[in-house]
Amino acid sequence: MTDEALERVVREEWGRLVALLLARYRRLDLVEDALGDAVEAAARVWPVEGVPDSPAAWLHTAAGRRVLDRLRAEAMRQRRVPLLVTEAERSGTGAGAMVDPGDLVEDDVLRLVLMCTHPALAPEASSALALRLVLGVSTYDVARLFLVPEATMAARITRAKKKIVAAGIPFAVPGTDALPARLEVVAQTAYLAFTAGYAPGSGTDLLRVDLAGEAVRLVRVVLGLRPAEPVLVALLALMLLQHSRRDARVGTSGELVLLADQDRLRWHADEVAEALALLRSLGGVRTLSRATVAYVLQAQVAAEHATSPSSTDTRWDRIVGHYDLLLRVAPSPGARLARAVAVAEANGPEAGLAALDEVGMPDSHRPAAVRAELLTRTGRAAAAQQAYDEAIALCRNDAELEHLRQRRSALRP
Repeated sequence: MTDEALERVVREEWGRLVALLLARYRRLDLVEDALGDAVEAAARVWPVEGVPDSPAAWLHTAAGRRVLDRLRAEAMRQRRVPLLVTEAERSGTGAGAMVDPGDLVEDDVLRLVLMCTHPALAPEASSALALRLVLGVSTYDVARLFLVPEATMAARITRAKKKIVAAGIPFAVPGTDALPARLEVVAQTAYLAFTAGYAPGSGTDLLRVDLAGEAVRLVRVVLGLRPAEPVLVALLALMLLQHSRRDARVGTSGELVLLADQDRLRWHADEVAEALALLRSLGGVRTLSRATVAYVLQAQVAAEHATSPSSTDTRWDRIVGHYDLLLRVAPSPGARLARAVAVAEANGPEAGLAALDEVGMPDSHRPAAVRAELLTRTGRAAAAQQAYDEAIALCRNDAELEHLRQRRSALRP
């Protein structure tokens, strides 16, 4: 039980704890290390003393003490900073204290995301850092979202953190005037966090509703600060359409439920209605950014599913058309894979297999899983078996792995 409690608080509270500690101590390098030390201490102490009444407060206090210890040690080494400076930093009254300009963003998580999306960092590095540091997405899953090896992503995140520390990039809480310049990177970060919630590459859960829900909340908060901003409206519509199906995606035993088998009565109709209204509101906007158009097209795909009375009535030809446009606006291997699935539904498995040849995702299990399913439909069991073996070897999500094994075992020569 203690392991589960610790895992849950780290997953749900990590970003807020980082934000609180960083707002007080202003040192990214110390805060992240101290919080990691606090988690290690909890893993040793809680099994003996029991889980505290407020696990997040326990971690916050333990991490704060470790930061103060490091500050005192640094002061002793430098011999030019009085020890009392640690108390000044503790109370927020020291020379490094932040001055409130009066228009600060109030949401802790959004503030930290805005800090990570500083213009001095490249957009991809900013998003990767925010996903790892603020939202607690594992380095492996972040790498998977960007389609790069885990070691490459780890190095990228490390370089971003070192640049922040070495270059003295201020981690002061930015005002709302910082939003316009960082809007699309914030939106991209929320979109990637949402994707990580619904397609976790590793772990035991089929989906992380808490992470996806936090991404939705984040977009709502930013939209409250920038009402009717097209990129946010389009992204929120896309998220709500996908999020509306959360209760039907997982079976009673935690197993994967495919879209065609989902109980559509369990989809959240209110969220679907809100999303469709958001999409309609964009009809009067004459010019949209490339990122906004990409979100709109993906939302239109989701809307085809949400408004279809059953899987057999889905207009797959329209979905293929949406993906064709998306690949012109924002080409990606993920979009090509989704198009191949749609082509198979619209024109048959052989057409889907031909479209699948254009997909390049060598480190992902999903192309092999789709190929195995389409080969099964054509009756080529031996080839399907090999494709399932490839998918199983690459898959690191327990729930998906069990689904793949069941599908493979069901094959008949």
